[in-house]
Amino acid sequence: MKNLLAVLVLPGLLVLAAAQTPKAAPVEIELLTHTEIYDAIHNHGKTTVLIFNGGTEQRGPHAVLGGHTFIAHEIASRIAQKLGNALVAPVLPFSITTVDEKMPGGVTLTSELFKRVNEAVVDSMVKNGFKDLILMGDHGVGQKELADLAVVLDRRYSPRAVHVYFCGDVYEKSEQEFDAYIKGKGLPPSSHGGIPDTSELLALQPAPSVWVRENYKTMVGDPVLPAGQQPDPKVRRVNNGMTGDPRLSTAELGRIFIDIRVRNAVSQIQSLIGSKRGTAR
Repeated sequence: MKNLLAVLVLPGLLVLAAAQTPKAAPVEIELLTHTEIYDAIHNHGKTTVLIFNGGTEQRGPHAVLGGHTFIAHEIASRIAQKLGNALVAPVLPFSITTVDEKMPGGVTLTSELFKRVNEAVVDSMVKNGFKDLILMGDHGVGQKELADLAVVLDRRYSPRAVHVYFCGDVYEKSEQEFDAYIKGKGLPPSSHGGIPDTSELLALQPAPSVWVRENYKTMVGDPVLPAGQQPDPKVRRVNNGMTGDPRLSTAELGRIFIDIRVRNAVSQIQSLIGSKRGTAR
């Protein structure tokens, strides 16, 4: 009888305990009121803000166009939670890309406009009271623009004890590490719309087939060529928006890649701020 009562009561206690487990406070500025943001900055030391650029572009026949932005939202939140002293500015959904009526839906900014938009966001965040501002991007094109802009803006705001940084490790270093990882697993190299992109979306999508269609298991794009090698004009291109092969993508690979990106970003951001604030580890 006692064993039966335990079987009946224990699940209810577990549910009650889970319901009482406090959730982490949101770090996204969009989800906070202005009084909560003021309190976070001035009373809880959250003086760092992440300014993450996503993108809206074709990603192959299997993945939704907002992938860069959705990934940036989640990664930025995880980075801020790990840092403990950061909030996340609204993720910017546009980048420097290409737009093609054969693969419609994309939105592109010129290089100059891309920098001006980020400059305006930085200026707003400075006026909001943040002291350390981190420029980041989930899209390959635009990394140099953000790096160059960070130098210019840091020089502008430094006299006010405000610093602007570029975190490139969240993208470039992490891409290189994950490419080496999948190569070590014997998986095919991938670039745009391939294993890294698709796996991240599989890991993050709120429900099956919301961001990645099931046809990814049958899709293949143009091959990834070695550095410096040009496509063979005699070989017909697939030209479906992908470079690489997403068919072996998995949510587990996505979680590994996301962990790599969060770890690299947190490490670089702490190092960058420490070098300016005299608290480098």
